[in-house]
Amino acid sequence: MTIDSAPVPTTLSTAVRLLRGEAVALGLVAVWLVYENLTSDAVDLASAVLITVFAAGGALTLWAVGAALARRRAGARAPAIVLQLMLLPIGWYMIQGGLGWLGVPLMALGAGVCALLVAPATTRALGLLD
Repeated sequence: MTIDSAPVPTTLSTAVRLLRGEAVALGLVAVWLVYENLTSDAVDLASAVLITVFAAGGALTLWAVGAALARRRAGARAPAIVLQLMLLPIGWYMIQGGLGWLGVPLMALGAGVCALLVAPATTRALGLLD
């Protein structure tokens, strides 16, 4: 087992913090959805529960990917990028629906974290570049 004593680059640590922040935000949405599921009149309970489980699973996935990147696991970069690219169509449809104040920052967040994850310093820290 080798221990990499090189300092974690700012690009990687910032990406990890943003991924964990997204995980916390999505976790809070999942908690709110649980509350809504318990207190609202059920129109389609199965769909409501499925959306809640999807939000909770997304939060757990974001946290796990962030934790793997914090441990410099190179295989976690691709799932992290895919998760961030998913913010682009979500943001676009928010803009189309009149929620540009939320859609534009989501798109910027997704693109920004992707840029941090493909930065040369991050790539070197993950051992993907010689």
